[in-house]
Amino acid sequence: MRPNRRTRGTGIALAALALLAGVLAAPAARAVPPAGGGQLTDLVDPFIGTENEGNTYPGAAVPFGMVQLSPDTGHNTGYDHAQDHIRGFSSVHLSGVGCGLGGDLPTLPTTGDITETDYARYAARFSHDTEKASPGYYRVGLDSGITAELTATTRTGVQRYTFPATDKANVLLNAGQSLHRTISTAVEILDARTVRTAITGSGFCQDTKPYTLYTVTRFDRPFTASGTWKDGEVSEGTKKSSGSGGNGAWLRFDTTKDHTVEATTALSYVDAAGAAGNLRAEGGKSFDRVARAARGAWERRLETVRARGGSGTLRRTFYSSLYRSFLAPDIGSDADGRYTGWDQKIHRASGFDYYQNWSLWDTYRTQTQLLSLLAPREARDMAISVLKIDEESGWLPKWGYGTVETNIMTGDPVTPFLTNAYAQGLLKGYEDEAYRALKKNADGVPPAGSPAVGREANSPYIRDGYAPYIKDRPHAKPGDSDFDHGASATLEYALADAMLGRMARELGHPEDAARYTARAQNYRKIFDPSTGFFRARDAQGAFTGPADPAKSEGFHEGTSWQYQWLVPQDLPGMVSLIGGQDAANQRLDSFFAYDQLLGDPARTAREVWVNGPYSYYNADKYNPQNEPDLIAPYTYLSTGQPWKTTDVVHAALTLFTDTPTGMTGNDDLGTMSAWMVLSSIGIFPVQPGTDTWGLSTPVFDRVDLSLDRRYYPRGGFTVTAPGTSFADRYVRSARVDGRDLARTYLTGADLRAGRNLAFTVGAAPSGWGTAPSAAPPVVR
Repeated sequence: MRPNRRTRGTGIALAALALLAGVLAAPAARAVPPAGGGQLTDLVDPFIGTENEGNTYPGAAVPFGMVQLSPDTGHNTGYDHAQDHIRGFSSVHLSGVGCGLGGDLPTLPTTGDITETDYARYAARFSHDTEKASPGYYRVGLDSGITAELTATTRTGVQRYTFPATDKANVLLNAGQSLHRTISTAVEILDARTVRTAITGSGFCQDTKPYTLYTVTRFDRPFTASGTWKDGEVSEGTKKSSGSGGNGAWLRFDTTKDHTVEATTALSYVDAAGAAGNLRAEGGKSFDRVARAARGAWERRLETVRARGGSGTLRRTFYSSLYRSFLAPDIGSDADGRYTGWDQKIHRASGFDYYQNWSLWDTYRTQTQLLSLLAPREARDMAISVLKIDEESGWLPKWGYGTVETNIMTGDPVTPFLTNAYAQGLLKGYEDEAYRALKKNADGVPPAGSPAVGREANSPYIRDGYAPYIKDRPHAKPGDSDFDHGASATLEYALADAMLGRMARELGHPEDAARYTARAQNYRKIFDPSTGFFRARDAQGAFTGPADPAKSEGFHEGTSWQYQWLVPQDLPGMVSLIGGQDAANQRLDSFFAYDQLLGDPARTAREVWVNGPYSYYNADKYNPQNEPDLIAPYTYLSTGQPWKTTDVVHAALTLFTDTPTGMTGNDDLGTMSAWMVLSSIGIFPVQPGTDTWGLSTPVFDRVDLSLDRRYYPRGGFTVTAPGTSFADRYVRSARVDGRDLARTYLTGADLRAGRNLAFTVGAAPSGWGTAPSAAPPVVR
């Protein structure tokens, strides 16, 4: 999700477009393996996506870590590669979010007297020539002559500063400024090596309920002097500063002989004791030891996918995307298992790790499924964590940050998130609990006293079959409103109903199953036969807004053209509405500018499809930068022309490059990165909330997936496509474990029982996958 505002262009010269196409065009003979048997972490570039509103961060984290220690340059979400001043290295970031969030406790090394307390004024100039980043590590040389290095454990961030020779080497801990709105802060110098803070903040795109983050920072040697500040007033020798406004602490060291200072900051969303406990559990190690451990953790994660073939650029782009896919959700429980629930009470996780940060409207389409495949243990704990939110707060989440609901985005994304976990076998022992929570969410609306909005438009949806679009309706709670986006909310509710109906049937609830399956057809209620497109309806049932589907209203971050394919539960039914398969293919070809795409895929992707990271409206073309269209290229699998899916997917993949501008749109906690990973492998979750995987031509000769035997008894699955290239990109045939595969999809059972999916590819489309029986099935 992203703010709807103007932003600068891509900054990529047109002359580079041919090189972008070459990312996928490189033949296997010129494939680039890890140099000299090097590590996969060497292929990851954390700077990808740090410019042109990709909103990624280059700093240090471990997989799913509570801490994301990274520089902030003045961009509203943290770091922007186009900027040249660092305001501080703060402890919390979320990869690719569209609004300011996190940025807590920006810490900056300086020299000389302390004269400024606003980090926009004391920010340090730097050059990208002095920067280096790899998984779990970041380094930068500041113009002041100080070198800063960052690394992390799960719950601590470790900084190492190398100062010039001076008796005024300072470290500034700014509790009062962050990327969101700080409500109140407190800072306390506990002893000659330790500082404690509590930061209460609010806000993400709009205001939210407040949350509090507790930190404790321990230095590897005593300060020679210290003090605090309140707003613009700096004091020496003071130990505490608190309240609203700016509060911070400064610590001074003598580095005339020993130039290095190390600091470890532990976080907790529970209390000060939790931060101290996390410091005891994970602190006390040298910077180099922590950095090695972080790199090792990332290497083990990346080794779950071994790709062979492809150009060097493609491999760097792929593994960087895989890296970003493992950054979130994040551990929310302390080392002792305690966490703050959404009831704002302290609980203890037993038998699972508690996770937080739920960008569900984004991740339910791609990243959720990738984690279910490659990190099922963590994905199970994530699903259990979501159920704990329901148990403790009364309702399932929509977009959760830390310990609070933000209500950002619309629809019912938690249902396909949890039904996916169920379909992938991750909810054993929790099936009934999950079903009860989902049923309550699908059939009700949270009360006025609950922070959650849930399915806000559920009452008219259940009564009339659609969520009405009520323009400028006052918001009862902070966040987005389904009534502002009634047309897309209807489509999202119907998708969720289909997935819940399938789960109900399998769990032995036939009446519920019939009811939800019938509601899954509600997409038909907003189809306007006079235009041949979906269209918003008002509270009285009349179609409303411009009749032109490119200028439609009531669709969240998109138009009717872009949302028309969001019926993965019943594509045959949607195709029949618009006139049948031939009409659907003509419309798809227009939507993807298919004729232009065949002539120049990279140029079509960048000049016809893409109009800016936040350009959502007034468009009749595919938007590969935003979530509503992520599944759209795979629609051809259901219209008898599967080769066109490959054409569109491979064109969209050229938008991902190994440069700071190499992210298409915001990453949204790994959503776009996971799209890139799955589409590159050749398997994609075409029906989010089920275990159906649509197929397209891989971009690698071979990909070996290492899978957890507790969920995938074979322990692995291999996808091969010898000779795949831009020229030879069409599936001629497919085989699973030596048996012909005529259909264009696999199921979870196929992945659990099989060992190998083998594609034969060629230079021209074939008849593979064109039979009606080859298409992904209707969800029932």
